[in-house]
Amino acid sequence: MKVFPLSSNQELAEDIASNLGIQLGECSVNQFSDGELKINIEESVRGCDVFVVQSTSESVNDHIMELLIMIDALKRASATSINVVIPYYGYARQDRKASAREPITAKLIADLIERAGATRVMSIDIHAPQTQGFFNIPVDLLLAMPILTKYLNEKSLDDVVVVSPDHGSVKRARQMADRLKTDIAIIDEREPRENFSEETNIVGDIEGKTAILIDDIVDTGTRITSGTKALLDKGVKEVYACSTHPVLSGSAIDKIKESAVKELIVTNSIPLTEDKKIDKLTQLTIAPLISEAIKRVHNEEPVSPLFD
Repeated sequence: MKVFPLSSNQELAEDIASNLGIQLGECSVNQFSDGELKINIEESVRGCDVFVVQSTSESVNDHIMELLIMIDALKRASATSINVVIPYYGYARQDRKASAREPITAKLIADLIERAGATRVMSIDIHAPQTQGFFNIPVDLLLAMPILTKYLNEKSLDDVVVVSPDHGSVKRARQMADRLKTDIAIIDEREPRENFSEETNIVGDIEGKTAILIDDIVDTGTRITSGTKALLDKGVKEVYACSTHPVLSGSAIDKIKESAVKELIVTNSIPLTEDKKIDKLTQLTIAPLISEAIKRVHNEEPVSPLFD
């Protein structure tokens, strides 16, 4: 078994290898003067089960191209299996045609990974779970929910309600509420119409409670900050927010700093730059989860117990 890091998340790859008790595989990623990528695998992989760790986060397109080139290099170097570990799967939000003449980019990325030569894919909390069906190779969709709920349980918060930021995230909120043994609420935000202003309603009992907003991705920060304001306006005591993937693009960090959210809890599926490491933000590691999944795949043991 060999684990190779690419450019997106070196620290997570190091933690995974450490948990497995092995050294990271050696490879180098360089660029030609025109920006073309060049990858060299600096040790033999013939006959090995290889695991490549690469989140397709910013810069998304460069990291995807890196991954595809690495898969091709491993295939040509006679690796027995090429297992792609993608903690954050970019382009997963484009999982269907929402309007005419739109691409289904999540399917395109799946096709590229598979055609390049990957034999298995692992990911954490893909935005659209049906993306699993875009592959014709095994896909393990691991869950960060147990990690997030363990942290929240240890905080011993009083009178908690789990809140979905919209109707599309209700299932995720229900899963967390079941683990925390509490109730859920839903933010029902209606778009402004002619002669009507934007309207935000809260479905569920929230008054005087500690709210936990749950989402899979925090990108611009708008859903968290607007949701926090709506909940406080409707009478909650305080608001915590949880998200697996801290994309945090644009002015997201400034919005979160200025908001009334008590704490934003995320994982290290995407590394945080120094300017994003603010006091309100707590980052939990998914390295033990991925390490255990890798160990089980390598030893031909079931991965399904990790879904619980």
